[in-house]
Amino acid sequence: MSMLVYIDKRQWRVSVNAIDPEHASDLAVRFKALGDPNRIALLSLIAAGENAEACVCDLTEPLGLGQPTVSHHLRILTDAGFLNRQKRGTWSYYSIVPGALQSLCSDLCDESGLGAMLQVGSVSPRNGGDCC
Repeated sequence: MSMLVYIDKRQWRVSVNAIDPEHASDLAVRFKALGDPNRIALLSLIAAGENAEACVCDLTEPLGLGQPTVSHHLRILTDAGFLNRQKRGTWSYYSIVPGALQSLCSDLCDESGLGAMLQVGSVSPRNGGDCC
């Protein structure tokens, strides 16, 4: 957990604790899921879809990928907590998990010294040191 520490009226410092290995592993899984340009494109396509959802059958053509490859990427995003999956007949529909990206950023900022790196130079009493 990071904490804003007052030094004097011109300086603020962020005091942080190291992240525990289990939480670091969780963060790494979620960041790794975003580490492929096709997955970023999938998130964008789904978010832009009607009701922020899309059928897997509608996602292959825009990416120029086969259905098995798209399904693989969607499974990774679902396992990482960025997408919900709902089966309707023979097709699967995917929707964005509200707040998933914000949660990733907040977890990074709140739980590790890495968040403090984002805050360096921007920490002030006014913004409370929020990096996300």
